[in-house]
Amino acid sequence: MHYVLARITVKPEAADSARQLLTALVAQSRKEEGCVSYELYQQAATPHVFQTVEQWKDEAAAKAHMSTPHVGAAIAAAGPLFAAAPEILAHTKLA
Repeated sequence: MHYVLARITVKPEAADSARQLLTALVAQSRKEEGCVSYELYQQAATPHVFQTVEQWKDEAAAKAHMSTPHVGAAIAAAGPLFAAAPEILAHTKLA
């Protein structure tokens, strides 16, 4: 299994738009071959900060995800909304 966590920080005034965009991205990503789980969270205290928790069957599936048209379109659409570059990190599950 391959795990990816992505922290996405948008401008505070863009939180609603980002939530809609990211929710659509999650729905499309869950349909991808190799996607085991794809969850989206929004911080309660700072609602302009989002976190994805992704589980892929392997690293190749996660890499393929990043080159899909829907990810490219989401990144392009979200670009003006970002307050910082997304932090996307691979993780190893320990327990």
